[in-house]
Amino acid sequence: MFTLRFDMRAPASGAPSTELYAAAIDICAWAETRGAVAAVLSEHHGTADGHLPSPLLLASAIAARTQTLTIMLAAVVLPFWDPVRLAEDISVLDLISNGRVAYAFGLGHRAEEYEHFGVDIRARGRLADEKLTLLLRLLRGEPVQHQGRRIQVTPACVTPGGPAIMVAGGSPAAARRAARRGLGFLAQANPPGLKDLYESLCRQHGREPGPAQFPDADAPTAVFVADDVDKAWNELGPYLLHDAVTAAAYRHGDDTVASISRAASVAQLRETPGPYRIFTVDEVVAHLQSGRSLPLLPLCGGLPPDLAWPYLEQAVAAVGHANPGGET
Repeated sequence: MFTLRFDMRAPASGAPSTELYAAAIDICAWAETRGAVAAVLSEHHGTADGHLPSPLLLASAIAARTQTLTIMLAAVVLPFWDPVRLAEDISVLDLISNGRVAYAFGLGHRAEEYEHFGVDIRARGRLADEKLTLLLRLLRGEPVQHQGRRIQVTPACVTPGGPAIMVAGGSPAAARRAARRGLGFLAQANPPGLKDLYESLCRQHGREPGPAQFPDADAPTAVFVADDVDKAWNELGPYLLHDAVTAAAYRHGDDTVASISRAASVAQLRETPGPYRIFTVDEVVAHLQSGRSLPLLPLCGGLPPDLAWPYLEQAVAAVGHANPGGET
C-alpha cells in the first residue's frame, strides 16, 4: 500500500512547472492501477519555488484521468477562501470525481500568505470557524439564510451531505474545531494528550470520534526506493534537501510538525533518520509489514520526471515484493 504526495515545487534547479504538472497527472493515472491508495495535494501561496496554490484545480485534472484513486487535499487553508465559491468548486469536483476527493482544512501558518491575500493573521481562528460553519451547511445542498441573503449551492454533491472533511492542525484549538462539528482530525503533530483531548471532546458533543490520524515521530513522510542507496542519495539528495530546507523555513523554528527536518546539508539529511528516507527493497518490506503505508513524494523538490519515473517504478515493484500474489 502506498500513497503519492504532490506539492509541485519547481525551483530553478529542478524541472519546469509545465513538465511537473503533466507528470503528476500521468503518475496518478499509472499508479492507481498498481496499488496507490491516495494522492495528497497541499496548498501554499506566493512561494519562490511555485508551490501548488490551487489544489482543487489539480485535483480536478487528476480526477478526470483516474477512476478509483482517492484524492486528499491537505491542508486547504480555509481563511483564504470564500466559502460560497469554495462550496461550489467542491460540489463540481465531487461530481467530476464521483465522490473521490476528501479535504482537510487548516489555518495556515505563513504570515506572508496572509499578507498575500490581505487577511489579518490574528483573525485566522475566528475566520476559519465562521467559514467552516457556513461551508458545511452549504455542502448539504439546501438553501441557507446567511447575513440577510439566501444562498444555495447547485448542483448538489454526488456524496450525500458533501465529501469527507477533516480538520488539520496540531493544537488543542484544532482538536476542538473538529470535535464540535463531528469531523475527523488530521494531526500534524502528536503532543502528549492531543489524541485523548480530541476523543473526549467528541464524546462531550455527543459524537463518537471521527477518522483521525496522528503522526508517528519515527515514520518517514517522503520515501524513495533504490538498489544503490549511495547513488540515489547523490542523484536525489539536492532535490530532497531543497524540499526539506524550504518546508522548515515555513515553520520558523516550530519543530512539532512530524514532516519537518532541520538538516542543512544532504549529508545531514541522510545521517539523521527523519522524514526523508531512501529505502532498500528489504526496508520497504519491513516498513509495510509493520502495518504502515509507503509515503512517496515522486516529484520532490522539482525532481525531473525522467529521473523520478525509475525510482517510482522501483518503489511500486518493492511494494509488490512485500505483497507477493496480491495487489500492490
